[in-house]
Amino acid sequence: MNFKLEIWRQFESGQDGAFETFEVSGIDPEASFLEMLDQLNERLSHEKRRTVAFDSDCREGICGSCSLVIDGNPHGPRQVTSCQTYMRDFIDGATIKVEPYRSTTLPVIRDLVTDRSALDRVIEAGGYISTTTGPQPDPNAMLVAPDVQEEVMDAAICIGCGACVAACPNGAAMLFTGAKVTHLNLLPQGQPERESRAISMVNQMDEEGFGGCTNYGECARVCPQEISLDVIGMLNREYRKATVKKKPKAPPKMLTQ
Repeated sequence: MNFKLEIWRQFESGQDGAFETFEVSGIDPEASFLEMLDQLNERLSHEKRRTVAFDSDCREGICGSCSLVIDGNPHGPRQVTSCQTYMRDFIDGATIKVEPYRSTTLPVIRDLVTDRSALDRVIEAGGYISTTTGPQPDPNAMLVAPDVQEEVMDAAICIGCGACVAACPNGAAMLFTGAKVTHLNLLPQGQPERESRAISMVNQMDEEGFGGCTNYGECARVCPQEISLDVIGMLNREYRKATVKKKPKAPPKMLTQ
C-alpha cells in the first residue's frame, strides 16, 4: 500500500510548526500505524534527515502513550488506540493527516509528542487510597456487589490516553476524571477519601485549565476503552455531595435583649 502523509513538524515547545509531506510505499496492510511511522523514520534516518518524534510504549492498547490525531480523529478512524490502528483501515493511495493533540493543557513537546502530565497531576490530587500494606486480607472480608463490581471495572479500564480531552470542543477532562473517581469511590477501600477525592480532583482539573463539560459526548465517542458518559454523572453527584458536606456551618445567631 502507498500513502501520502501530512505530518505536523514542530522542533520544540513554543516554536511555530507546520505540516510536512512524506510519501511511503510498499506498506504491509497488516502493519500498525506506528509500524508505518517506524518505517518512515528508518528511511529518514538513512537519508540523514530529522526523524518524526512520536510517543509509544506497550503498543498493545494498554498504556495510552500513542496519542496521535489521525485525519481529525484522536487515535484514528476506529475506536482503538493509535497502535491498534492498522493500515488496512485506510484506502490505498490516501492522503493521511497526522498531528498531535490540540489542547492548551496538553502542549506539544516536539512533532507529535504532547505533554500529558496534567492528567497525572489530577491523579496525584486524589486518585489513590490510603490503605496501608500488610498481610493479604480475606477475600470475603469486604464484599462488593456484582453490579457495583461491574461498574467499577468498566471505569477502571481508563488508560489515561487523553483522547477525551483532544476530542472535546471545550478541552474537558471530565470523562477521565469521572472514570477515576467512579473507580475508587464505589469500592470499600476508597471510602476514607471519598469526599476529599472528588473535591481535590475536580479542583486540580480546574487548576490545570481543562474546560467544562457541556454534554457534547465526543469524549465517549473516541474513548478506546468505550467508557460511558455515566462516569461524568457520577463525578457531578460525588462532587456536589462532597461540597455540601464540607460546607462550613453558619455560626449561631446572637440573641439580643
